[in-house]
Amino acid sequence: MKKVIHWRFTLILLIVGFMIAVQYSSMKSPEERDTRDIWTIRNELSTEKQLHSELLSEIRELDRTIYTYKSLNDENTGKALTETVDNLYRQAGMTDVEGPGILIEVRPSAESIAYGMPIQDISPDLLTRFVNEVSRYKGFTLEIDGKRFTTLSSIRDINSVTTVNGLNVSTPPFSIKIISPSQKETEKMYNYLAASPIHDDFYLDNLLLDIGKPIAQMEIRGFSEKFDNQFLKELPKGE
Repeated sequence: MKKVIHWRFTLILLIVGFMIAVQYSSMKSPEERDTRDIWTIRNELSTEKQLHSELLSEIRELDRTIYTYKSLNDENTGKALTETVDNLYRQAGMTDVEGPGILIEVRPSAESIAYGMPIQDISPDLLTRFVNEVSRYKGFTLEIDGKRFTTLSSIRDINSVTTVNGLNVSTPPFSIKIISPSQKETEKMYNYLAASPIHDDFYLDNLLLDIGKPIAQMEIRGFSEKFDNQFLKELPKGE
């Protein structure tokens, strides 16, 4: 009888010890918690909502294009196709653009010049962050150091040199042009960039972002490079 009690007591101790070990392990390695503050989450939510809105706008535009093609007769189909091609050329940045805009100068900071520091090129990450700041507004046209920036453009590091569309970005100082759809949108862009924390990012790299006052009329040249067509082929007439 004593042996049975002894084994039962030993079994209970083993179970209790196992439970304590599991509890200790869970306390020592708690589940990873989301430590982001409320403003970080709100900013991410705002970015996602903006992306969702842009996608809906693109879907509506495509629906309108499809409806236009379905409602046209054979005589007007060619005109509609021409208008669509012209619109795609504008979206791809192939045409010149004029309108109200902002001229921005990227130049070395006064401290770096005073201390004789070597002037560094702008990094691809910093230039990309700047483009992302501008991208908060829709309908803008952007030119970086004389290079038209479009939805097909890329910012890369090639042989330790920052490039846009494969072309080297000049060592500061250089200029950036932004054209907005209207004077009101230009004012909004100016006020946003003037108060943006992106200035701190530039200053950490010994650079200054000089935001010029809105200009009533500005011109940006179209994309000068030709696009390589890898998939589309023109069919012979009559097919």
